[in-house]
Amino acid sequence: MRLLHTSDWHLGQHFLGKTRLAEHQAFLDWLLLQVQQHAVDAVIVAGDVFDTGAPPSYARECYNRLVVALHQLGCRLLVLGGNHDSVATLGESGPLLACLGASVVPAVAANPDEQVLVLPQRNGQPGAIVCAIPFIRARDVMQSQAGQSAEDKQLTLQAAIHAHYQAVYQAACARREALGLPLPIVATGHLTTVGASASEAVREIYVGALEAFPTSAFPPADYIALGHIHRPQRVGGLEHIRYSGSPIALGFDEARQQKEVLLVDLEPLGLMGVTALPVPCFQPMLSLTGTLDELAPQLQQAASLGEGGKPVWLDIQVRGDDYLSDLQPRVQALCDGLPVEVLRLRRARSNAPAALQASQRETLDELTPFDVFDKRLAQEQLDDALRAQLAARYASVVASLQEGAA
Repeated sequence: MRLLHTSDWHLGQHFLGKTRLAEHQAFLDWLLLQVQQHAVDAVIVAGDVFDTGAPPSYARECYNRLVVALHQLGCRLLVLGGNHDSVATLGESGPLLACLGASVVPAVAANPDEQVLVLPQRNGQPGAIVCAIPFIRARDVMQSQAGQSAEDKQLTLQAAIHAHYQAVYQAACARREALGLPLPIVATGHLTTVGASASEAVREIYVGALEAFPTSAFPPADYIALGHIHRPQRVGGLEHIRYSGSPIALGFDEARQQKEVLLVDLEPLGLMGVTALPVPCFQPMLSLTGTLDELAPQLQQAASLGEGGKPVWLDIQVRGDDYLSDLQPRVQALCDGLPVEVLRLRRARSNAPAALQASQRETLDELTPFDVFDKRLAQEQLDDALRAQLAARYASVVASLQEGAA
């Protein structure tokens, strides 16, 4: 059985005034090519197929075209809901997509048996049993109790998620026994684990969210396909517990990461091997920092990253030139004639009010709710712990509003 593990596509993302449509379409075309070249039996998307609960029509079109294309290639598709996905939006097309060989698990089911799927190989024979576990919301597996401290809620949620994994895994074992076949068991998840390295684009969506699920709490599945963390990585150095990461850079801090999808080979005896397939960079992005004099050669070097007529997207932070009131036109003059485009221009944090003044022409249409909050928070002198606490509280408010709208 050969699986292709990917996650965190965030179709429909609007990034600093830019659409990611061309990048996502290029990635999906590339993905289909990998399915053909490597004879993939099934593709697993471990959450966050969309960026918002109400994705734009072009994002849904990309998704639907992929489902049809995979069906034509004889490859199955399993889509798990992530914290960015709306349960209703993702689930509404489930029965229809099932006719095209796609299984959609948008949320936790009341009966663990409903989250156990048998994925067939291309020849139609059963190839693997999947514990199809999406993003787990606290309300799906536990009830709030009055008087609980934040630490108590964390422990209760961790125990509830552990119990859910065990219940689904036991149901998978029962299904394997009923089939009478030595099939490998694959589990999925969309959560943060102990030791995972995250990025700026990864945000928890409710207060009391599980900060890190212990690796030891996972069931003994042959392979565990995870999503939510955008940097590809092994969990705890273990070969069989993996984050595939996002296929494109979803923030400037991810620009230097080599994105990848994972080719997973399974046999009745278990995991045979995992091969990382590097994803091409479809849109060059770069962060630059320095004085105006230092930025000039950096811009020349950045321009060399542009390919196929695509300008390099830049995040520029200027330091040491606090006295300049015409910073934006000076930076633009340095960029004239170069295949670069400045998406974000900032002064060093020591002069936050000036940074806001430099971006006074920026409109709310170009900003996400988190961008607005981050700009306001940057004006305050806070320790890291309090800053993280405020960010988590704000994220929970935004999430509750988005879920209500969905």
